Amino acid sequence: MKRNWKIRPHDAALTSSIERAAGVSPVVAHLLAVRGMTDPVAIREFIEAPFQNLRAPDLLPGVTGAAERIGKAIREGEKICIYGDYDADGMTATAILVRCIGMLGGQVTSFVPSRLDDGYGLNDDSLQRIQREGTQLVVTVDCGIASLHEAKTAQRLGMDLIITDHHQYGEELPDAAAIVHPALPGQDYPFAGLCGAGVALKLAWALCQQFSDGDRVAPAYRSFLLLALGLAAIGTVADVVPLVDENRLIVRHGLAFMKHETVTGLQQLIKLNKLEDKPSLTAEDIGFCLAPRLNAAGRLGQAQLGVELLTTDSESRALALAEYIHELNSSRDSLERKILKDANKAIEAQHLESEPAIVLADRNWHVGVIGIVAGRIAEKFNRPTILISQDAMGAASGAGSGRSACGVNLYQALNHCRDHLISCGGHRAAAGLRIEDEQIDLFREAFCQYVMEHTDPSDFEANLLIDLEVPLSHLTLRTLRELDQLAPFGMQNRRPVFCACGVRLQEPPRRMGSGERHLALRVVQHDVRMRAVAFGGGEWADQLDPEQGVYDFAFRPVINEFRGRRNVELQIVDWRKNAVMAELVS
Repeated sequence: MKRNWKIRPHDAALTSSIERAAGVSPVVAHLLAVRGMTDPVAIREFIEAPFQNLRAPDLLPGVTGAAERIGKAIREGEKICIYGDYDADGMTATAILVRCIGMLGGQVTSFVPSRLDDGYGLNDDSLQRIQREGTQLVVTVDCGIASLHEAKTAQRLGMDLIITDHHQYGEELPDAAAIVHPALPGQDYPFAGLCGAGVALKLAWALCQQFSDGDRVAPAYRSFLLLALGLAAIGTVADVVPLVDENRLIVRHGLAFMKHETVTGLQQLIKLNKLEDKPSLTAEDIGFCLAPRLNAAGRLGQAQLGVELLTTDSESRALALAEYIHELNSSRDSLERKILKDANKAIEAQHLESEPAIVLADRNWHVGVIGIVAGRIAEKFNRPTILISQDAMGAASGAGSGRSACGVNLYQALNHCRDHLISCGGHRAAAGLRIEDEQIDLFREAFCQYVMEHTDPSDFEANLLIDLEVPLSHLTLRTLRELDQLAPFGMQNRRPVFCACGVRLQEPPRRMGSGERHLALRVVQHDVRMRAVAFGGGEWADQLDPEQGVYDFAFRPVINEFRGRRNVELQIVDWRKNAVMAELVS
């Protein structure tokens, strides 16, 4: 889908003022200005990201009561089960509390539902299974806030329930011994954006304080909390929550600690992905290397192995699990490519690219992978997208996963269409559902109608926001190091996107990667030559021709490290024929 380039307006006077007052480089000052950060004190605090700005755990709603109940269970020898979720956020959150409670002397086990067999969140069968194993206290992580019926089941089975979650809650809250949630109604916690692992980290911190003398954490517990910080960083990046406020602190300091010390399983995963020699890990290393492998285990029904990878201290077991999960990711990748190909064919055949939303269903689609593909389609066509995996054995219902686009609140949209669904849940950007086959067409109609009523025609235009037009000669290693002061990059603090105009290709582009999905290029502008890559841009190979003209490229500049050498590299996100040259040719 062709994107409209929107280059942010440049206020030279404001940029110069920020540069002088905050003591930053011109490029950093420009980025801060266009992103609305102009106060020098706030800028220095943002850049330095002091660890002490992480709020005390007892400020998080529900933490004190939850820590007291878990502490009592530890001291009295009750059997505690951490009930997690099957994505990377849920796995890391589960690992944090399992490790914490075990370190404090508690009897703790974990249960992570199978995405394929159990579905998301609490369910009665799993609670009964846990109760038969002697569990007296269940602590959820990254789930449970909407489980009203299941909370009553836990009570009926004689188990206390503590819920820790960050997802959207309904009009009524579950009846539980404690609920830990950053956005509980009637509370005033200043940051509602924590993920499940971030909430678990705060609870673990409170438990460590409880088992120490006073509010200061004992040295042995402090070492554990630094390990937990690394786990929480993975969950935070993986769950694509805003990388601002406390989330930015968790990721910034978690990444720094992970480089020097982390749990055994992550050490093995880092080695398998050839990240151990990097001077520092980045949020992109989590988002594109580590988190997808953990998520692959969950998507293919092996989430419990992901938790074991994060909790085992056996090097041999950690290596075996890391290798297996690495292979699962390859399987997930193959499934994803097939489903994406099928979905694109269906969109073309049914002319769905002009519809307000895209809803597709198929019996051959793996339920664990459709969410990733829905995200790719939503991004490509700028349409909210729902993919439904119908039962391959012919049962009359299926599961769907959706991703938002053009500003639509997906959680509200699904709730509006609830009459056509068995169930649904999630948040504004991503959500899931269960649906009877006979309702799919009616749901598609209702969903498209909702999207049409809550958008304007201009919302469907694909816009690419560009921070700055910059000559390639300005992209030095020094400039990139200065840009990294604004890291970690992610949701609401995206890596800067620049553009360079009047760029030529040194040689024909070369496809690379599995399935030739990616593209490698050599570009030149005014005798400055650089390597560029376009991830997922393999289809551009036949459209970019070094003999046919001059191009404008939009890109993210990064430092590429290979065999001890560091070079500036461009990650191409879009391109167009250079307007001036095209006019001259015509």
